[in-house]
Amino acid sequence: MPTNVVPKLSSNPDVAAAYRNYPAPLRKGLLSLREMLFETAAQTDGVGTLLETLRWGTPSYLTPETKSGTTIRLGVEAKTAERFGLYVPCQTTLVADYKQLYGKTFSYNGKRGLMFNPEETLPLEELRHCIALGLTYHRNKQQRAAG
Repeated sequence: MPTNVVPKLSSNPDVAAAYRNYPAPLRKGLLSLREMLFETAAQTDGVGTLLETLRWGTPSYLTPETKSGTTIRLGVEAKTAERFGLYVPCQTTLVADYKQLYGKTFSYNGKRGLMFNPEETLPLEELRHCIALGLTYHRNKQQRAAG
């Protein structure tokens, strides 16, 4: 699938089912994040095609073509299921980077991700930047090590 195309519904039936299983207010927010992921990938040099799959039971996005980024997952808060979020592997420095760049702009889930309430307005510019950092995490890490 070309990176400049934002699919309306996943062609992966397992991913589509995962989205359908979320409560409507959370699903709406998650689908907004999903659309933003595809748009940001299309606008970010060197990312390539996104693979949409399930990891740990949640919709997950990878850059298998270029291996430029880390896995980004979209899901709901495990304890309360009242908030939705964008998750990254806790072994990365991404959440620490987000905190350094944007401080209290976001609500954080430890080292795992950014959390949102269904009724809140998303900080779009900052969120796109955070997504781009995730989609280029490995490439940027290699560039820092080389140079």
